[in-house]
Amino acid sequence: MKQLSELLDLTGKSAIVTGGAKGIGKGIAYRLAEACAKVLVADMDEAAAQEMAQELTAKGWIAEPFKVDVSDEGQVEAMIAACKDRFGSLDILVNNAGIYPPAPVASMTAEQFERVMHVNLRSVFLTTKYAAEVMKQHGGGKIINITSIDALHPSMIGLAHYDASKHGVWGFTKNSALELAEHKIWVNAIAPGGITTPGVAAMSQGASAEQMEASSQAFAAKIPMHRMGKPDEIGTVTLFLASDMSSYMTGSQIVVDGGALLS
Repeated sequence: MKQLSELLDLTGKSAIVTGGAKGIGKGIAYRLAEACAKVLVADMDEAAAQEMAQELTAKGWIAEPFKVDVSDEGQVEAMIAACKDRFGSLDILVNNAGIYPPAPVASMTAEQFERVMHVNLRSVFLTTKYAAEVMKQHGGGKIINITSIDALHPSMIGLAHYDASKHGVWGFTKNSALELAEHKIWVNAIAPGGITTPGVAAMSQGASAEQMEASSQAFAAKIPMHRMGKPDEIGTVTLFLASDMSSYMTGSQIVVDGGALLS
């Protein structure tokens, strides 16, 4: 039986965190690096990815930035290859990158719908496809998909495209877990509820401070814990799934929402 410190030790493991420069991705990248994984901080925002990687390396951990559009197959292939070339393997893939520009169905364009599906769902197919090839060569791995409570229940009007994509990721998680289990690749998901991130704040652009505060209070009132979550609270659950603490789990989804789905 391994001791607790051994179960959480990711020494020698290499990880990719998409959307790893900000918000939930930043919380995830921090915890994986702290557990001694080598982390590729993959993000569309190159400057932010570099800043995050520098923040991690300043603590004596191993991290490198990588600019990527996860909806582009060629760039995803290059990202997977870069992780293998720089770190020697790919053991942990966290599919965190996602967008959620609100728009009611009546005024939503086909281009808006397709963009959300490409970034949120097509990307998970692409990264899983190419990461699994590397993981098979190295005897297995962990794939962790960040879905949303919207994969289970809609949170607000205007996110039909987002909800469709997240339902898709949850379905893809289960089926790919079934397919990849024989290769010792475990595939699980995390469904965050309301988390305080720059992306969530951006949805309130143009609102006054009073309006933002009222909106925040109204949302928190629906949560049994009466608060929004923090990126680190997704980071710690990701660490659990990336470590040997979750050695008998695949095809599962962990809801981290302060009890929001209970209300």
